[in-house]
Amino acid sequence: MQSASSIVDRTDAPDDRPQETIDIRSAGPPEPLQRTLETLVDLSDETVLVQRNDRVPQFLFPKLDDRGYSYETVERDNDVVTVIWRG
Repeated sequence: MQSASSIVDRTDAPDDRPQETIDIRSAGPPEPLQRTLETLVDLSDETVLVQRNDRVPQFLFPKLDDRGYSYETVERDNDVVTVIWRG
């Protein structure tokens, strides 16, 4: 399995910032959305959040847009990783 850092390297996210990873692959809706947004509130603007999910978090994207976050999603064989950061 690829490390979070190697996935971040595949995106436009800054790779010189601290990273926090949350694994919500086994959580049912709406917990992934809620946990991700709650985690972002607790993180500094310098931290890159790496979210591991079992699907593309399509309902999260408009909420990230509204809050001024940038993000990219990398789909892999066994999960979907969304990297979220402040521009």
